[in-house]
Amino acid sequence: MNLAELEAVVTAAGEKRFRAQQIFRWMHQRYARSLEEMTDLPKAFREKLATQATLTTLEIDLTQRSSDGTLKFRFRAADGKQIESVCMPDEDRRTLCVSTQVGCAMGCAFCRTATMGLVRNLSAGEIVEQAHRVNAFLIAEGVPGPRPLTNLVFMGMGEPLHNFDNVKRALEILEHAQGPNFSNRHLTVSTSGLVPGIARLGEETDVKLAISLNATTDEQREKLMPVGKKWNLAALMQACRDFPTRQGRHVTFEYVMLAGVNDSLDDAKRLAKLVRGLPVKVNLIPYNANPGLPFGAPDPARVKEFHDLLVGQKVEAFTRKSRGQDIAAACGQLVAPVVKPPEVAGS
Repeated sequence: MNLAELEAVVTAAGEKRFRAQQIFRWMHQRYARSLEEMTDLPKAFREKLATQATLTTLEIDLTQRSSDGTLKFRFRAADGKQIESVCMPDEDRRTLCVSTQVGCAMGCAFCRTATMGLVRNLSAGEIVEQAHRVNAFLIAEGVPGPRPLTNLVFMGMGEPLHNFDNVKRALEILEHAQGPNFSNRHLTVSTSGLVPGIARLGEETDVKLAISLNATTDEQREKLMPVGKKWNLAALMQACRDFPTRQGRHVTFEYVMLAGVNDSLDDAKRLAKLVRGLPVKVNLIPYNANPGLPFGAPDPARVKEFHDLLVGQKVEAFTRKSRGQDIAAACGQLVAPVVKPPEVAGS
């Protein structure tokens, strides 16, 4: 619930409106796991709420730590479904890669999450709580609080714009001054190219946009990313030109480099031409191998040539260092088992 909805619940229960603000802060600033922790609420009110509401949605099912410090969390939802999130600590920031769906419907050929198909959307609460549970975990490890995470990138399992309403509601909670209070400059939503969703994101939120591009021709992109069959590169690039860049927003293009597929210098020239005139940056991501998928990582020398050509064409380009490969936490590697509900006797 957002704060306005909490206020409606509180006043309907005969309590003062400010009680909703107390509950909101307990959940979104102090990461409370139970109503009993909210000791400044009247006991009778807490007992009444406990019969009407559920406070938490996720449990940490598994934690893995990479040799480079990356942390991968597997969460179990109330229905048994599982998702993964990845925390990447750096000297000056701690970034959480957030999931928005169980699985994904986009079918990108190089992504391991795509092998799950789409199981279901995550609720706004399940999206927000990934950040809360990781913040609480880091605080318990001795990382200074009250909010160790500095940045959130919606680049985990799922297509965020395919679950737009829940993602939008989650962003509103995450940015709320009486909640986690994330700056819009520290929130980035990635998409494989859902053009109508890009327009909505620009109009209805104030966060940053990332585009998973990965190809420089329509033919190439359609083979790698089925979404390209519905919205071609011309439509995608126009959506990026139309995206409002007020309040420090900008567009980032993510380009996964696949050996022998999209890593030629001709690809680099076409990429530079595609983004020319746009206030964007390009992140080059050497492919992270996935079992059963027919792609490999490009030679480091080719990555450097590709990068240098972009820079020579006045493109702001960066080569992203792969994080968490030894625990399958790198870009495109997130996957979780789909847990079947228990069989009912006699069914």
